[in-house]
Amino acid sequence: MLFSIFMCMLTICYLILLELSKNTWIGWALAILSCILVILLHSQQKIKSPLLAFLFFMVLVILYPITAPPKRYVPAVANKNPATTDILHLADGDITGVYNADHSVKVYAGIPYAAPPIGKLRFREPQPVTPWIGVRACDHFGSRAMQPQQPVLIDSLSHVLGYHDYRIQWGDEYVEPMSEDCLYLNVFSPAKASKPLPVVLFIHGGSLTTGQSSYTEYRGENLAKKGVIFVNFAYRLGVFGYYTAEDLKQESPHHTTGNYGLLDQIAALSWVYNNIASFGGDPKQITIAGESAGASSAGALCVSPLTKGLFRYCIAESSGIVAKKPFHTYRDYQTALSEGTKVRKEFHVKRSEELRVLPAKELLKTKSNQSAMTLDGYAIVEPPYRTYEKGENHEQALLHGFNAKEADAFLMDKHATKENYESLLAADLQDYAAAMANVVPADTPARDQQFIIDKGGEAKGALNKAYSAIWFSYSHYVWNRYMIQENRPSYEYYFTKTNTSLSNYHAGELPYAYGNLWRHPGLYNKEDEALSEIMQSYWVNFIKTGNPNGPSLPTWPLCQSGEKKLLQLDTTIQPVDDPNEALYQVLDDYQRAQP
Repeated sequence: MLFSIFMCMLTICYLILLELSKNTWIGWALAILSCILVILLHSQQKIKSPLLAFLFFMVLVILYPITAPPKRYVPAVANKNPATTDILHLADGDITGVYNADHSVKVYAGIPYAAPPIGKLRFREPQPVTPWIGVRACDHFGSRAMQPQQPVLIDSLSHVLGYHDYRIQWGDEYVEPMSEDCLYLNVFSPAKASKPLPVVLFIHGGSLTTGQSSYTEYRGENLAKKGVIFVNFAYRLGVFGYYTAEDLKQESPHHTTGNYGLLDQIAALSWVYNNIASFGGDPKQITIAGESAGASSAGALCVSPLTKGLFRYCIAESSGIVAKKPFHTYRDYQTALSEGTKVRKEFHVKRSEELRVLPAKELLKTKSNQSAMTLDGYAIVEPPYRTYEKGENHEQALLHGFNAKEADAFLMDKHATKENYESLLAADLQDYAAAMANVVPADTPARDQQFIIDKGGEAKGALNKAYSAIWFSYSHYVWNRYMIQENRPSYEYYFTKTNTSLSNYHAGELPYAYGNLWRHPGLYNKEDEALSEIMQSYWVNFIKTGNPNGPSLPTWPLCQSGEKKLLQLDTTIQPVDDPNEALYQVLDDYQRAQP
């Protein structure tokens, strides 16, 4: 009896492992059958228990890799067997999309906007799509861009312990493909429209090293239902998107290097401008939007000479590059070249041409920092803050803001004590760390929540608060200042709503703003749903008019000189003062001291 109980318990633990690893159901079936067989053999007493247990364990070990999840493209919509749209005629070829469950939205996923950047096109500007013959079925998202991957098991555990959104469901036993052939976009459009509609192009975040356009938090079905066309896309990341080298600059017809991912984004924007009318969109009413590194990228599009006239408004969530010396996502050209040199040394090559023949997975192993855009003289022709000082940025209006706990998830590996607190600040602020420590003392604020794997420390709350301003909210403070100087509309938010998932941490606002709470049943309540409806209305109004305000909505104050109120997005929506004003004074002093 004890042997049978042990075998059953071992099998249950193994089935949990298979589920979290997304292994196929064949693995489940074989594990259960093997358990039954072992128990039967044990009951006949023909094989000794230790040997049976060993053999069973070996079977489970062998089954695990054999039944690993296959690679499969992510369906464009959640409903099974979706209806196909009529054929749509584009300049590059004909396509069909699929309808969502209630036929209110058409989704066209996996549309190529540039040629695959593979082989000789690695480390080159995006090239035009080769037209295709026949009808292309755009019913699945394209591949993720090349990026570091963690095991499926670890990813599942992060959703169990961190996001709290893990669900056991039939049909998810696969992993999304990853490839250099990743330059595809997705269009979410209303099924019916009587006039050309405004458009929003969303740029995903991920430190310019991770991310994919299939992510549920920024799909556009709900915004499409509210009368706008939503587009998102993949772009080159990491070493494939931001590797910089002089020999590449010399071979480029535009004398550019280091901004291939940014140039992909510009190519996607140009594609939307030239093709969105076929989907019922108005190319003269395009808004660019992005979150985290996507917001920094949107900021780069606001200053690039290549994007002038291609969009009207900008939405930037939780990042920007308008400070004199941005703390991340943007670097000077010499720094970019230095990191490029590290890549060549790592792989023992002298020329970038030699890197083009290396397997993509091998290049992913680089230890160099490839998470920033650079001043290449083509896509970005001067430090972004200078463009703003001249008033030559492109956005006619700005909706932007930050969340209450932006930095917490990025500092989990730091143990912050009263003794090392100032030195941790000095990593980014150098001589101004002491001034910041005076504004945010090591023993404040107290933490109200902590992750299981967080290294903690009595100064961790203070470190999180300081870096939330340093890395994230300060860029919006500066951006606001420039927009006010230019007399352009700027609306800033402060997202503080808590919940049982991402709460008000970095990216926590995304499912609210883009209407995707429904994809996570059980995680959000009626208060969350009500806030999401209001936030969607703000976003949609801004995309349509450059002003988020509208009938029955709490008034979102315009940021003006002497009156820079933020709109707090929570159960109660109200204008509030920026909680980080005192921190910004230290950061202003630091920035003024930069060469």
